[in-house]
Amino acid sequence: MKDWKPTANLKALRLRADLYALVRRFFAERGVLEVETPVLSAAGNTDPNIESFALRFDGPRTAGEATRWLRTSPEFPLKRLLAAGVGDCYELGRVFRNGEAGKRHNPEFTMLEWYRVGMDHHQLMDEVSELLKSALTLAGRRATVRDTSFRQLYQDKFGFDPLLAPEEELRSPLQVYGIDPTGLTRDDWLDLLMTHLIQPTIPNNRILLVYDYPASQCALARVRAGDPPVAERFEVFLGPLEIANGYHELNDALEQRQRFEADLARRRARSAATPAMDERLLAGLPKLPACAGVALGVDRLLMALMGTEKISDVVAFPFDRA
Repeated sequence: MKDWKPTANLKALRLRADLYALVRRFFAERGVLEVETPVLSAAGNTDPNIESFALRFDGPRTAGEATRWLRTSPEFPLKRLLAAGVGDCYELGRVFRNGEAGKRHNPEFTMLEWYRVGMDHHQLMDEVSELLKSALTLAGRRATVRDTSFRQLYQDKFGFDPLLAPEEELRSPLQVYGIDPTGLTRDDWLDLLMTHLIQPTIPNNRILLVYDYPASQCALARVRAGDPPVAERFEVFLGPLEIANGYHELNDALEQRQRFEADLARRRARSAATPAMDERLLAGLPKLPACAGVALGVDRLLMALMGTEKISDVVAFPFDRA
C-alpha cells in the first residue's frame, strides 16, 4: 500500500496550526467565548441540499434516541447556548456532509462558526473581513474588500434584476454550457450564474461580501419586508472560493418550524432521508437574543491562503486516505 502518506506537506500543516492560533487570539481579544458542542445529535439537518451521515447507537434505550446524525454544522447547539444566555461564542471543529467529495470537497472538514449578540449581518460582515485580512498576513498577502448586494452584483454583471427577471432571462447567459434544465428551479439558475460566471472572475486579492439574498434562499435568516422581500444573509468569497455564509438570525420559532416542514416536504418528494427536526432548538429559539452568525470553511480558507484548488493539499489525510 503506497497511499499511507499525508497529501498535505509540512508547510500546509504548520499554516493550519498558525491559523487556529490566530483565530483563537482574534476572538480572545474580542471577548468571544470558545465552546464545544456535540458532534452526534438526535436531530439532523433538514436542508434539502445537504445530506447528513446517520449512525446507530446500540447502548441502553434510556440514553436517548438510537438514530444519531453527524453534525453538518454546530449551528443548532450554538443557538441553544445563546438562548441560555452564554453570549458571544464560537466553535472551531469538525463537521460532516455525506456525498460531498471531490477536488474542493471532503466529507469531513473543519468549520469555524461564531455568533455576535446585538449585531446585524452588516456588522458581522465587517468582522469577517477583519478576520480574513488577519489570516492573509500568515501567507504574506493582502486583499481589497468589496461589498455589494446580491441584486446589484447581478445587475452589474448581467444587466438584469435577479429578483424580478423571468427565468428565461436567467438561463440565457448559461446557454453555452448546455445545462439540462430538467428539475432546475429559479434558485438553481441563480446559483449556476454565480458558480459559472461570477466566482471565476473574482480576483485572488479580493474579499467580496454579497448580502441581501432572495427571500427564497433565506434558510435560517430573517426576511426583511420590501418589494420584493430579501433574506438578511451574506456570503463571503476570497478570490473565486466561497469561504463563509452568514445570517441575521431568525428567532421566530413558528416561522422556523414552517421552514423545517417545507424542507422535509421537499425531501420526501425526492425520496431522500428525513431527519428529525430539532425540537430542542425550536423550544429555545424564542429566547435567542438578536444576533448575527456566520460559518466559515477553514479548509477553503487554507486553500485560498496557499493558492491551491485542491482540498487534499491542506488536509493531512483526505477521505480516500482516511
